[in-house]
Amino acid sequence: MTSLNTAWHAVGGDPALASRASSVVRRGVLEARLPVRELARACVGACALAAAELGARRAGLAEVPAVGVDDGAVTAAFHSERLLQVDRRTPVSFAPLSRFWRTADGWVRTHANYPHHRARLLGALGLPADASADEVARRLTERSALEVEETVYRAGGLAVALRAPKEWAAHEQAAEVAARPLVERERLDSAHARVLLPLDPATAPLLPAAGLRVLDLTRVLAGPVATRTLALLGADVLRMDAPQLPELADQHADTDFGKRSATLDLTTDRDAFEELLASADVVVTGYRPGALDRFGLSPEALAERRPGLVVAQVSAWGAYGPWGGRRGFDSLVQVASGIAVTEGSADQPGALPAQALDHGTGYLLAAAVLRAVTEQSYASGSRLVRLALARTARWLTDEIRPEPATGGAAYEGPDAWLAETDSPLGRLRHALPPVSFAGGPAGWARPPAPWGSDPARWA
Repeated sequence: MTSLNTAWHAVGGDPALASRASSVVRRGVLEARLPVRELARACVGACALAAAELGARRAGLAEVPAVGVDDGAVTAAFHSERLLQVDRRTPVSFAPLSRFWRTADGWVRTHANYPHHRARLLGALGLPADASADEVARRLTERSALEVEETVYRAGGLAVALRAPKEWAAHEQAAEVAARPLVERERLDSAHARVLLPLDPATAPLLPAAGLRVLDLTRVLAGPVATRTLALLGADVLRMDAPQLPELADQHADTDFGKRSATLDLTTDRDAFEELLASADVVVTGYRPGALDRFGLSPEALAERRPGLVVAQVSAWGAYGPWGGRRGFDSLVQVASGIAVTEGSADQPGALPAQALDHGTGYLLAAAVLRAVTEQSYASGSRLVRLALARTARWLTDEIRPEPATGGAAYEGPDAWLAETDSPLGRLRHALPPVSFAGGPAGWARPPAPWGSDPARWA
């Protein structure tokens, strides 16, 4: 698993531990022109290794538990938002205005799942709030793709022009992305080493993140995948959203297993946030770079108020370069980075078989958090880990070596890796977690609760 070695190195793992991971290969999973299967395996494997390592450290085990990466479980998990059912209803992943559109000289892709993004898109195009898809299509054919991209961006909306791989490679943002490591890791100060409470090795399941308090300030999709994984591993994850920005109901149902969900307005409830921060171990943010700085939520400011903190950040384009402050989503990064052309063509763009940039980056982010906690138990310092979907895309398009698609049983669908759970949201059919190691958890301790229904305090 050469790609696993790369991912494990990216999060600072001991190369010798990579031998603790093995994979169950299945034919016909995540098929694409690009090595999506290899990326998915590597990200999940690195996360499971980081969990097993931390669990062994806390339980005093002589050996890190064996890690298993099953292509079937990984594939189901990477399709979790598509496989979800709520009372046998299958959610719609994308709104009608989130799609590819022809322009006067090519293609553009928009993202308008949230009402405020839809409003900004229509406003940028000079269309009324009730404009139809046909009206949008007619308006876009009158403009160039780059003109649409810039106009919608200036209005606070989301639209990206289709670029071929060579076009993206020549872009200044692509050069900035390529110059960064897959996972940025930084020590912020010299705070005391973390004292980890020991875990009883006889207790099952082994929960490496038990007792860790995680403030989850993330949305769509990589950040919530990461914090969902930390919740699986025993962390007390409190997701915090602004009350005026409700999450899409089905997206919440998919990504908030194991968490509690509360609302907090940072403009008026700063004292409540500071009280939470005072006993937090990890803060994970998924907003565009700099968006939370005005609330004193930059990594440096957080670590100053809470020494010993792990700050984890994920963004679309990275916290640097001309696009560093732009909003973005997996689908848009695929379009800008040349993936949509590689998986289709310049005349008919395509897409990856799953939102692999989101899911892969999410598992890598969780792995980086777990490794940061392990490192803190040996050495001092608050820690910052930072990932970007565009950097994961670079890894996929230019750095991962495809592995031979030989051996293994044929993939016969996701059913073996699906479960049904009763919840306050209804009867949920959902994908099981793909992060697996000997003695570890097989599922979440609790189903998702209604969005914003929990108090803004630690359990």
